[in-house]
Amino acid sequence: MWTLTDDEKLGVAIFTFRSCVPHTLTLELGETVHIVEKCDGWFRGFSSRRSNIKGIFPCSYIHLKKCTVTTKGPDKVVVPVEDGVVIEVTSTLREWASLWKQLYVRHKVDLFFKVAHVMSELMELRRQLTEASQLTQQQKRDLKRHVTARLDWGNEHLGLDLVPRKEFEMVDENQISVSDLYKLHLSSRNNVQQNSQKNGVGDLCRLPVAHHLLINLKSFTNNIGEDSDVFIWLYDSREGKSISEKFLVRLNKNGGAKNPEKLDRLWALFTDLSNKDMKRELHIVAQVIRTGRMLPNDHKKGPPHVRYRRPYGCGVLAMCDVLQTISELKEERDFVLKVYMCNESEWYQIHENIIRKSSTKYSAPGNNYGLIISLQLLHGDLEELRRENKWLLSGSVAVTRKLGFPDVIMPGDMRNDLYLTLERGEFERGGKSVPKNIEVALYVLYADGEIVQDCINLGCGETNVSEHRSFVLYHNNSPRWSEAIKLPIPIDQFRGSHLRFEFRHCSTKDKGDKKLFGFSFTPLMRDDGTTLSDQSHELFVYKCDENTTFCNPSLYLALACCKDHLNLGGPSVAFQRSTRETFWICTQLSSTKLTQNVDLLALLKWKTHPDRVGDILSRLRHVSGEEIVKFLQDILDTLFNILDDNTDKYGPLVFQSLVFVINLLRDGKYFHFRAVMDTYIHKHFAGALAYKELIRCLKWSMERSAEATRQDHIQDVMLALEYLFKFIVQSRSLYSRATCGMEEDQFRRSIQELFQSIRFVVSLDRPTCETVIFTQVAVLNSFPAIFDELLHMFSVQEVAEFVRSTLVSLPSMPEIPGLSMGAVKLQSIARTVDSRLFSFQESRQILLPVVLHHLHLHLKHQKELIMCSGVLTSLFSIIKSSSLDASVQEEVDMIVESLLDVLLQTLLSIMSKSQSQEAVRGHRCLQCTAEISGEFVSCLLSLLRHMTDVHFQHLMENFQSKEVLKEFVMKIWCVFRNLMKLSIFPRDWNVMRLLTSHIILTTVKHLAPFQLKNFVGADFDFKVWSSYFSLAVLYINQPSLQLENMTPSKRRKVFNKYGDMRVTMTYELFSMWQNLSENKIHFIPGMIGPFLGVTLVPEVEVRNIMIPIFHDMMDWEQRKNGNFKQVEAELIDKLDSLVSEGKGDENYRELFTLLTQLFGPYPSLLEKIEQETWRETGNSFVTSVTRLMERLLDYRDCAKGDEIIENKKMGCTVNLLNFYKSEINKEEMYIRYIHKLCDMHLQAENYTEAAFTLLLYWELLHWDERPIKDFLHYPAQSEWHRKEALCRKLIHYFNKGKCWEFGIPLCRELAFQYESLYDYPSLSWIRKLEAAYFDHIMEHQRLEPEFFRVGFYGRKFPFFLRNKEFVCRGHDYERLEAFQQRMLGEFPQAIAMQHPNQPDEAIRQCDAQYIQIYAVTPVPEALGILQLDRVPEQIKSFYRFNNVRRFRYDRPFHKGPKDRDNEFKSLWIERTTLILAHPLPGISRWFEVERRELVELSPLENAVSVVESKNRELRTLITYYQLKHPHNNINLLSMTLNGVVDAAVNGGITRYQEAFFDNDYISNHHQDIDKITQLKHLMQEQVDTLESGLALHDRLVHPEMRPLHKKLMDQFHVMKSSLGHGPTTSDQAYPTRQIVSPEGFKVHRHSDVGNAGNLLILAENEDFFGIQANHSSSNFSSNHSASSHLIASSLWTNKEKSRNNREMMMLLPPLRERPNSIMYQNLSESVQRPFLHHLNSPACKPRSDPNLSFTEKVVSTSSSWSLDSGTREVVTVLPAHIASISAPPVPPRSAVQHGQSLS
Repeated sequence: MWTLTDDEKLGVAIFTFRSCVPHTLTLELGETVHIVEKCDGWFRGFSSRRSNIKGIFPCSYIHLKKCTVTTKGPDKVVVPVEDGVVIEVTSTLREWASLWKQLYVRHKVDLFFKVAHVMSELMELRRQLTEASQLTQQQKRDLKRHVTARLDWGNEHLGLDLVPRKEFEMVDENQISVSDLYKLHLSSRNNVQQNSQKNGVGDLCRLPVAHHLLINLKSFTNNIGEDSDVFIWLYDSREGKSISEKFLVRLNKNGGAKNPEKLDRLWALFTDLSNKDMKRELHIVAQVIRTGRMLPNDHKKGPPHVRYRRPYGCGVLAMCDVLQTISELKEERDFVLKVYMCNESEWYQIHENIIRKSSTKYSAPGNNYGLIISLQLLHGDLEELRRENKWLLSGSVAVTRKLGFPDVIMPGDMRNDLYLTLERGEFERGGKSVPKNIEVALYVLYADGEIVQDCINLGCGETNVSEHRSFVLYHNNSPRWSEAIKLPIPIDQFRGSHLRFEFRHCSTKDKGDKKLFGFSFTPLMRDDGTTLSDQSHELFVYKCDENTTFCNPSLYLALACCKDHLNLGGPSVAFQRSTRETFWICTQLSSTKLTQNVDLLALLKWKTHPDRVGDILSRLRHVSGEEIVKFLQDILDTLFNILDDNTDKYGPLVFQSLVFVINLLRDGKYFHFRAVMDTYIHKHFAGALAYKELIRCLKWSMERSAEATRQDHIQDVMLALEYLFKFIVQSRSLYSRATCGMEEDQFRRSIQELFQSIRFVVSLDRPTCETVIFTQVAVLNSFPAIFDELLHMFSVQEVAEFVRSTLVSLPSMPEIPGLSMGAVKLQSIARTVDSRLFSFQESRQILLPVVLHHLHLHLKHQKELIMCSGVLTSLFSIIKSSSLDASVQEEVDMIVESLLDVLLQTLLSIMSKSQSQEAVRGHRCLQCTAEISGEFVSCLLSLLRHMTDVHFQHLMENFQSKEVLKEFVMKIWCVFRNLMKLSIFPRDWNVMRLLTSHIILTTVKHLAPFQLKNFVGADFDFKVWSSYFSLAVLYINQPSLQLENMTPSKRRKVFNKYGDMRVTMTYELFSMWQNLSENKIHFIPGMIGPFLGVTLVPEVEVRNIMIPIFHDMMDWEQRKNGNFKQVEAELIDKLDSLVSEGKGDENYRELFTLLTQLFGPYPSLLEKIEQETWRETGNSFVTSVTRLMERLLDYRDCAKGDEIIENKKMGCTVNLLNFYKSEINKEEMYIRYIHKLCDMHLQAENYTEAAFTLLLYWELLHWDERPIKDFLHYPAQSEWHRKEALCRKLIHYFNKGKCWEFGIPLCRELAFQYESLYDYPSLSWIRKLEAAYFDHIMEHQRLEPEFFRVGFYGRKFPFFLRNKEFVCRGHDYERLEAFQQRMLGEFPQAIAMQHPNQPDEAIRQCDAQYIQIYAVTPVPEALGILQLDRVPEQIKSFYRFNNVRRFRYDRPFHKGPKDRDNEFKSLWIERTTLILAHPLPGISRWFEVERRELVELSPLENAVSVVESKNRELRTLITYYQLKHPHNNINLLSMTLNGVVDAAVNGGITRYQEAFFDNDYISNHHQDIDKITQLKHLMQEQVDTLESGLALHDRLVHPEMRPLHKKLMDQFHVMKSSLGHGPTTSDQAYPTRQIVSPEGFKVHRHSDVGNAGNLLILAENEDFFGIQANHSSSNFSSNHSASSHLIASSLWTNKEKSRNNREMMMLLPPLRERPNSIMYQNLSESVQRPFLHHLNSPACKPRSDPNLSFTEKVVSTSSSWSLDSGTREVVTVLPAHIASISAPPVPPRSAVQHGQSLS
């Protein structure tokens, strides 16, 4: 039985589950499931990804997670009980997943891999966080910091929202104030910026924690063969000194640890590294000292009799190279220190030489592997680290401290370490032939000569010793050791002890002990009680020998140890000083009890000189701060002991000394010692009677402030006020505990009197001396710090009254240069608000009025705005936290009454300045004011958020008049509008933006009733209502509220929290509109555009609510004006503008046409219009707007695409352009789109189309002097000048498009205008330009374009393409395959249709895209020019391919039985002619097919057409070569003649004779007698033409080609003989019939057929269109049949062409039709001239196209094409029969490969 689960609510699938069992839920690995019920090992629930699908799944497949149910009922929310960061990582990774894939799709590969790496890293970090029990608290914090940095990085780069965090976790905006939320956003943004710019060490050094470096010596790979000591320490190369003690590891001769307990863990923890230390140029230095023979290559047998410490090598590791690595890792990382050796004279600075890379001063041994160490960086308090890492407590970890003190010395920290460095020495040779080998022995001795045991420490990690012997430098009388030693001498043994240094010569020849030859000594303390100073000391060397005994130290202690003691010692009989020998040491004392300062020592021992106490106290000011903070506890104990001893006598002096010590801690250098002071006060201070004297002295200082001329000491007292009160309160507490509360009343009276003195100081309004002002400043700065201490002794109300009375007494202090008193007062108030006192509601009731009063004054005068915003932020933060537990209604009421109005005014002023500065200086100044604007906005939002109906009601009741109310309403609406227009909050602050929108919406709902109550009817105010509507429109259109643009998870989260705020605001807008009644007319047409913008929001409910508003507007204008022209005009203009900006969607098409009820009580617009008297006009208007919407949305969709989709954009623009012109007659919009289309053409370099487009605007203008205003980029000018400028631009574009024939009429038009105005210079210029264009026609090469028919089928195409067919003019050199690729690139979802048949209705109505492409042939209309033989081919070519609106394509088929012997008998041609709406070229590269014409050509008609075409080609070619230079290349003529003759000989014409001249055929086709006769005539004409051509060939042929000519002649005779029964004389006289098109036909061939005349016949049952799965070619092939004029026209010489053209004067072709074109209306047909057109050479065209005619198929062997001095060299001659073959063009078909035979 299924039962509801109690605890089992949430789980994760640990296996993939798929089952065919009914009602099961399919789960993927890692999918989260919500569990509802349970039954027998099965759960029932749903996946978090698909919450609407419920099912069952096995319990064993689910890992249960702890969770809580935050909401009960059907909409309950289950939240996992996990770390907040873990939850955020999980949800963020899910959101990133889809965006990450899109990066790859958008080709952002680099970011794709970066995000992938970060996602993998986050998954690993999440795993570590889920196993947090194994981590320390510091490691958890570091891990979370690392995780949040990665999350912020990813969100920033993926364009997601900034996440405000507190303590690394996302905040709940409902639990904090808006001001705090704003601060958290700022903090998160700064963290993101820092993380993106971090350099590792910089971030690390900013952390306010101590750092500890853990070093583990793993191995020493150099094989020394002797025992060795390894010293490791930290060295600062910039300052050239060590900063830490040394870590010592003793190794045996095998390289292992001597101590068996430390075999595996040779660890040292270098502690107390501060932030400053981490910024140093730190290096880890490791020195190796071996212990054994003097020389390593000593060959003496057996073990050495005497062992010496000798230098071996040194290694250095730069911390800057590894700090970044180890700071990011949570585990150890291994590093290698190479060990280098050097000359012993350089040993003291070998580490410096290695750091400086002075390689000449050191070298590496042969097998230099060196030391292997591991490093790990820890952070935090050492004691906490020890608690969290138990292994740090083990004895194997040596704690290595800093040299000197850490940053903070806490009370109770005891330390007394003397650091001694054996620096160097100067010694005599002593009669030796070589320098000595000197060893120094160090002893610490009492005054009686007894050795102090175990007080010498060579390095951490080893036990202390009583004697130390230095290492020996071989043969060196001036040794430099630089060997550091730590002397942890107990404090009680320090006085009277001294150091003795014994010098011995170590001879390698002697087998006995080392020989003593001298010694030095120094006492540890001077006679005055101070210790050895921290500096270098030059000690005297006294002579002695092996027999000398030091049993009586007094014999040498009486001597001078150094130059400073020369006057202290006398001559000695026992010891004699060696004047030529000296010894240097350096000492540094780190002691919390011993000092080197005489004045401090005198204070600490004041009882020894009671008569000098006054002088001692006065000299305390001369003691350095370092010494004072080091002995802070002892100094304070001493001061209070003196105070207790004699209060009356020493009270003021002690008070001044105490003030001095307190103020010393205000210095930034010693500020961190305030913690030491606090610890002392609460744990170590024992002055129970001190409070009386402190209060008395403090009060005395206050009272003297009005009289004293010098106020320095009084100001010092005021600055120390905080700690003085701490001492007073602690002292009183001690006294009260000791006496059970005696003298309580007296204490309270003294405090009250003290506060009276404080009020007296701060209330001095006209001080007699300016220095008093500085005293007041000091009081105000210190005053808030005493509140917490007073709360220990007084109630909250009492302390609040003290504070209130003091703040009330603040005067209006005069301003002093460099000091703003207003800022000082406000700062004091800010600290008061931030204090713990203000967190109590009882105290706020007392203090809030005073705080608000001062804030109001500052805001009113616009002063100290930054500080005001800070105070307000703290104030609202406190109120928000208090509101969670108690009511804050009264406090909010006070704030509203005092600050709301002035806060609005301040914001308006700031925003106004921000806008003006942005306009003047740019965006930078806007950023300067962004933060202050943001803070005040957040404060205003915080206040509005706390306001309820009661607060708004009280606010409205307080307004004295409607004018005041109007001013307030206008202010708040204006502020809200600016919030949305100025983008106060950055785009990625979505949490802040949504909360802002919610608060604004709530406020609008509160204030709307008051606006309705006060500003409607007779009191209607247009400004108020207009401001309201503008606000509502801006609000609804906010980008942050557009749920459709959000990711699904974000959309769901926002909707669950706030709902769709756009809908709510739209309801408010509609409700307010409905209450306007007749005042609605005031907003027509002004609000049409804004309201229309609201309907463009892609939310159905919003649109449906807005529909009645448009009906109201139309209705009210109809009532007033009898029409709604204003509504119509404004609606169309704004619709165009808004949709062009990218707004609207597919559903918006139906907005105005819905005929059913859409939403609730609101019917559709048409339904409402149907009820009106003006319904016909209204319906027409709605229909027009709907059609416009269809076109606008198509245009918007195309505009969003890439630049390569030029056809779609241009097609949409043409569609809109024609709509504005023909349907709604909006001339201005029409002209705008003309220029948009022109710009698109120019960008695509379609200069001809750009010219035709701009011509539409030119035709709208007249040659008048009427002035016209500036428009678009045109200046204000006369209409004549604008038309002239346009005309020049048109001529320029036609020139660039090489369509000079279209530019010449414009030149003539412009010439006519110049001539009529007698502007002869301009006339001369334009005539020359016209002449140049004629030259261009004859001289320049022009490519012949290809034309393609394109059909778009399916409902997924844009409206202007859907189920329509077009003919497109291809680009230069663009063949069918390239065109197809381009179209499929523009429509990537389209499916290419593989046949040319018309699609059925199913394809037209399907929700898909089908595209059909094949090539078509233009049918020229200027037949008159084309039929004239003397017109140059350049001119004819232009008219074949321009001004064409008819295109055709042919399909051959067999009708009836097919003759196997002669297929021509049944070969018919189906010819389809496409007629366009407008001719090409025009304003677009493609136009829609207006209608189709279909005709069938019989076999006989087809034969007539083919033979006639071939005859025309021959005549053209012969004419061309007759005009050529006799020595030019005639290969083209040779091949053409060969092709025709060879095809005829091999059966071409014979097949026609057999088919159509047969008696049976003639008898059965009496109606075709004329055509048969015509065919006979054409065949005879072909013979005559061939005969002329062969005669010409005989005259021009090269001698080497005579055999070819002979062959041609022989074949020609065979051909003539085959035509012996040719046409009779009467037949020859039959007039030649002109065929419509001179173009030849082609038939694609798939089967082998015989040489059957001039046609290739398809075999029966073959697929004519050749749709095959051929991967090497396109599925479509061009069927464009190039005409015979492509015969290398470039071979003409310019001279011949010019001579020919000048002889020809022809008429213009008939006027062509073009949309809206009047280009030729002013031109007289009687004076029009022909336009000569020079086409490009056929060599300029690729010859691999199988659709070219024979003359185009002449190609080189490499299947390439080229230009060679205008002459095409033919290398390969195709089979002869090909030349006579001309087949009908049928698309599509397979390409015939180059060189492939057609036989």
